[in-house]
Amino acid sequence: MCLFCQLPDVAPLGVPRLRGSGERQCSVNRGSRHEEAHFKNGNIMEPRHLGCYKGFKLSLAAAICAFLLTSTARAAENESLPIRLNTVGYLPNAEKQATIAAPCANFTVVRVTDGSTAFTGKATGPALDPDTQEQFYTADFSSVTRPGDYQLDVPGVGRSAPFHIATDVYREPFHTVMLGFYLWRCGTAVSATHHGETFAHAACHTNDAWLDFVGGGHTNKDGTKGWHDAGDYNKYTVNAGVTVGTLFRAWEDFGPQLRKVRLDLPESGGKLPDFLAELKWELDWLLTMQAPDGSVYHKLTTHSFGGFIMPELETTNRYFTPWGSEATADFVGMTAQAARIFRPYDPAFADRCLQAAQLSYQFLKAHPEYHQADQTGFSTGVYEINQPNHRQNGVPQNRLWAAAELWETTGSPDVLLDLETRVKAVNGQVDSDFDWDETKDLGLITYLFSKRPGRDPALVKLVHGNLLAVADDIVQTASRDGYERPLGSRYYWGCNGGVARQTLLLMAADRLSPGKRGYRAVCLDALNHLFGRNGYGRSFVTGIGFRPPMHPHDRRAGGGNVLNPWPGYLVGGPHPKAGDWHDEQGDYRTNEIAINWNAALVYALAACLETTP
Repeated sequence: MCLFCQLPDVAPLGVPRLRGSGERQCSVNRGSRHEEAHFKNGNIMEPRHLGCYKGFKLSLAAAICAFLLTSTARAAENESLPIRLNTVGYLPNAEKQATIAAPCANFTVVRVTDGSTAFTGKATGPALDPDTQEQFYTADFSSVTRPGDYQLDVPGVGRSAPFHIATDVYREPFHTVMLGFYLWRCGTAVSATHHGETFAHAACHTNDAWLDFVGGGHTNKDGTKGWHDAGDYNKYTVNAGVTVGTLFRAWEDFGPQLRKVRLDLPESGGKLPDFLAELKWELDWLLTMQAPDGSVYHKLTTHSFGGFIMPELETTNRYFTPWGSEATADFVGMTAQAARIFRPYDPAFADRCLQAAQLSYQFLKAHPEYHQADQTGFSTGVYEINQPNHRQNGVPQNRLWAAAELWETTGSPDVLLDLETRVKAVNGQVDSDFDWDETKDLGLITYLFSKRPGRDPALVKLVHGNLLAVADDIVQTASRDGYERPLGSRYYWGCNGGVARQTLLLMAADRLSPGKRGYRAVCLDALNHLFGRNGYGRSFVTGIGFRPPMHPHDRRAGGGNVLNPWPGYLVGGPHPKAGDWHDEQGDYRTNEIAINWNAALVYALAACLETTP
């Protein structure tokens, strides 16, 4: 029996689902919601069950019916679909493949408009996917290049989700993921409409924040603006580091494409390009995190994670927490990069960022030791790992990134000496996968592609070779994977962000060796995986693609009155195994959202935006 054909949200022939839409589910209750035991925290918290609906009575028959309907909908929702492909779509000349987890021989690509045949091919296989233990077949339909809407029809298996082919296929997803950052804004009211549904909240956290824990007594200091970090509403300097650094990398690599995309922000039409206007909202907050001596507060937070309420209803006091060397180094990297990027548009703001970067850099020079932030009394995101085998001598190399950005902005010989000393200390090693806990790859990329004179040629050659070797390994890893997933069989907390973030390394390699098709192709494989060529046949991004997550770990979704989840957010993804993803609000381990994962997705999408005028 073909279960795929029985799923209620599979579009019948000639009736395409709108791209980017998700199923709408009606149910009496989404179940109990649990407070997260956060990876960025490590402290297990007791579950907090929300109360049942009051004043709502059902007859026994109606209750049984409601239970059966809800159970059936949830079972269908969690069903893994056998035809797995990018449900957003493909660039016309890109490779196009589907993974089919069912016996098959032939397949047909049909046009959604009239059901006519566009291409017929033979599937290859079977092969065993070690992550899912499934026998799979591969359908290659790369020769279909004409723009339009299509589906894959596999005799005996079923018909795939619709997908689109166009040169601008990633423009709308890029807009939606950037909309996610706007909707994350703190300290202001936000409102946006996505596919006919409005998502909004009133001004929140306008009293940020108190200085009790940083030596200022019970005094309020401005700490407004910025983005809410993840499924919670706190703001963390360290996670902002890799987030802003990744977004700035997207601007420096793909600025001409990004300038063309209007994001429909309140600032649209002003002196800043929309993309930079959104980043400035975060930077305005980050500048408030600097202490007068140049040290940088680790986070701005409540004592513990808040409830599933709208952000404007969270009125608990929020505090600056003491400084840490990771936060201070990341601050230098962000503000130094901002100084050169904003200079053509807002010289005064660029000057302010540069002065802030130089002050914090001098503070780091005077405090060369690794200093962990004192987070006593706070059980929110820790964003610090100090494991002996985790990094070089157990210490993160975020200062390498700080020095790289400050040198690139100023050209200071002293800063270059510091930078190259640090590059030599790590032997120019590029990590194949990185995140908030280790940002040296951002610094190595800046160093490698700098046009400034004075670099050590031997050191440049070393980093150049290391980066290509890592990129080649990523390409080989993807080629051996049943879904051509760049991370291969590595599954961990937030691994979807890791899949997207590897595109920074791949695109850097593509700039070094532009004739080698594999790098750019694997960038597209990353998007293919995140938008549906995975063990679930579903998109991992809310509001985008086929059957996207409907129950992310997001306090706004739990506290608001919207039917669908807030759009444009990449969920963390399965771990510790490929089959361990659950589209449930309580599953913060696999279904939370976070700014660092979204920033990586922005980069991956920016790399694939159309380049024509």
